[in-house]
Amino acid sequence: MTAAVALAFACAALAAACAYLYAARRRERRDADEIGRRLEKILRSGSAEKVLLRTERAELRRLLLQLNRLLDRGQRTAAEFSRSKESSRRMISNMSHDLKTPLAVLLGYTEKLRRGEELDAAERERTVEALQAKVLSLIDLMNRFFDLAKMDSDDYAMPKTKLALNELCRRNVLEFYELLESGGFEVELDIPDEPLHMLGNEEALGRILRNLISNAIRYGGEGKALGLTLRDRGETVEIEVWDRGRGIAEVHHDRVFERLYTLDDSRNPRFQGSGLGLSITKRLAEAMGGSISLRSVPYERTSFVVSFPKLSF
Repeated sequence: MTAAVALAFACAALAAACAYLYAARRRERRDADEIGRRLEKILRSGSAEKVLLRTERAELRRLLLQLNRLLDRGQRTAAEFSRSKESSRRMISNMSHDLKTPLAVLLGYTEKLRRGEELDAAERERTVEALQAKVLSLIDLMNRFFDLAKMDSDDYAMPKTKLALNELCRRNVLEFYELLESGGFEVELDIPDEPLHMLGNEEALGRILRNLISNAIRYGGEGKALGLTLRDRGETVEIEVWDRGRGIAEVHHDRVFERLYTLDDSRNPRFQGSGLGLSITKRLAEAMGGSISLRSVPYERTSFVVSFPKLSF
């Protein structure tokens, strides 16, 4: 092979390599432009789409994977923000209702007292007692708001000790004995003889139990039955508080633990509630490493189950 032929082959090979690199470069630019256009479209529309592109280049596939992960995270954040915004709007609306109603009642009582010359001593005493009860109710509501704010803070700490669940469960049901007896409730306790323990806060667990029992009496009273069951589940312990009342429709199951979320008929004065009790209950359970769930079949069995890690020593 002469030098001229060799040089010709070399030039041809170099030209082919340059052509290949040029074509590859154009494909890269085209792919990059396409990725940019699709990404811009997704961001502008706010859709939940992903950037999909067929490519044989491993580095572009890795880039697309990371871009889609980032998009997915951003879309989840946007959805959470939207839910939070809606929850805040609903919370403010409910809070406004829950504060305006007792304040309006207080204003009525004070106006009644202002016209004191029209009241006899007995009527004045009843009005003062009603006024005091409403003020205490309003203070309790405000304390619940503060409790939730405190539990949501980053520096919230709950001291924990070894708790004997059998005795705590019995004691908290006994606190409602007179109310249950006067209401004609059938009470079923299923608490094992074997001692069960957990690591928790006695005051917080007592509050959880009181919230659940009082809810069962208030909202499940039509069934005239209340039960508390303590179970050993191996690595966990469960406390179930149940009733046979009107129950909670499935559409509400995921939301009853949201702050200030109340069922439509809870605005009936007969079932008036602040919408904070179950939210506080959930946060207290989680602060002790536990969880809470709801199961409800109206007029058959509505139960709240709180689960905690079992302490074996």
